[in-house]
Amino acid sequence: MEETKNILLVGVGGQGIILASKILSQGLINAGYDVKMSEVHGMAQRGGSVTTQVRFGDKVHSPIIGKGQADIIVAFEKMEAYRWLDYLKTDGKVVVNNYAIPSVPSLTGKIPYPNQILEDAKELVENLTVVQAADIAVELGNIKAQNIVLLGALLKAMDISDMEWDIVLKENIKERFLELNQNALKAGMDAV
Repeated sequence: MEETKNILLVGVGGQGIILASKILSQGLINAGYDVKMSEVHGMAQRGGSVTTQVRFGDKVHSPIIGKGQADIIVAFEKMEAYRWLDYLKTDGKVVVNNYAIPSVPSLTGKIPYPNQILEDAKELVENLTVVQAADIAVELGNIKAQNIVLLGALLKAMDISDMEWDIVLKENIKERFLELNQNALKAGMDAV
């Protein structure tokens, strides 16, 4: 792979974005890619925005993705998808979780949560896939597995699902949650 690929994962603190990014990065490293990852999680404990950037290829010089450079954006919360669209390449893909986490101003009634956000995003992005990751995770037995459902959707959307992801899950997930996360990864791949 001569071209560096850029993946931007966005969401809200507590959604497991950093774990999903670490699993993704480790799998890509195991497959022989040069990988750089950066994370920003400022006020994450207070429901703030969390982003990670994963870049991979033959040789990657920087972990930072500039505006208009992301091959794919994976949004763990639908408002975050809209917020980060200016980082997407013209022909880029978006995988978005149909899941809302209202901000404090929305919760207090000062600003309504924009319920039409997915419709607005579909008008701006040609290749947008909506995943019901929370519903899938609940069906599997634990809503917290939605991060791995979204990771599976990302792997399928990027056409990198044929790597040794079970090995990477075993290295990063506690044994008592391993089967749940293996099922979540597969369900995410099947959702795309």
